[in-house]
Amino acid sequence: MERITYVNGDYLLESQAKVSIFDRGFLFADSVYEGFGVFDGQIADFLYHMQRLERSLAELSIPMKFSIDEMFNILMSLIEKNNLIEGFLYLHITRGAGDRAFHYHDHYIPNIFAFTQGPKFAADSTPPNIELISVPDLRWARRDIKSTNLLAQVMAKQAANKAGAFEALMVDNNGFVTEAGSSSFFFIKGRELFVRPVTNEILHGITRKTMLRCANDLNIRLVEKVSKFEEVMLADEAMITAASIYVLPVTKIDGAAIGTGKPGEFTLRLRSTYLKKARAEFYNPNVRD
Repeated sequence: MERITYVNGDYLLESQAKVSIFDRGFLFADSVYEGFGVFDGQIADFLYHMQRLERSLAELSIPMKFSIDEMFNILMSLIEKNNLIEGFLYLHITRGAGDRAFHYHDHYIPNIFAFTQGPKFAADSTPPNIELISVPDLRWARRDIKSTNLLAQVMAKQAANKAGAFEALMVDNNGFVTEAGSSSFFFIKGRELFVRPVTNEILHGITRKTMLRCANDLNIRLVEKVSKFEEVMLADEAMITAASIYVLPVTKIDGAAIGTGKPGEFTLRLRSTYLKKARAEFYNPNVRD
């Protein structure tokens, strides 16, 4: 059966979902997106995702013509129409369509569409062992904006796929690890969690944000620093986080075992704590802080 999608106010079969070839998202990647994890039929970290979406739109001067609650209702309807209990939800907003020109004006009408996908890994199942390969970080300088300018990530993740790895670990020209192809990266050394500081050099990951709150709840000491690739390879544990995978253990990088080569104690505790916290914080538009 075909999925139901959302396009500019309408729920359509995926075969009927259309966007103009003159859309600036298609021509210039002049658009932003959010990916949400869905489990128990609910959207994980919804409010934090929407806050990041609002920031990304503002950075590109794309108007946000809906409220957070309006978008919540739209997306929950999409989940219900697709009978999605667990999986992934994608939301895409472009500046709009017009004759091809690099400059833009204030009269574009944003195109908004969304769709669902099935899960990569079940939230409550035993997480798989994940292998990464290192690749050069070729991305543009404003990685903090969640734009659809993803060609460098496509190249990185395709290289990982060809090598039989799950994900790419991106390393800058100075040998410092930034993040993974479509996920945030962390490592444990000496019972401390090493995390790269939030700047425009990395995406401000939402699952990352909640996972770090979990680490604080568990009294795991955080060390904010940029780390060389060689430091990472000496880690006791490593992990990646993203909306579609939650928290996953990394057991190998470039074919070499990290720590014992098995999912680590801290990583598994953080994963289970993340899922518990995300469930406790499912968004309810009728409840205000």
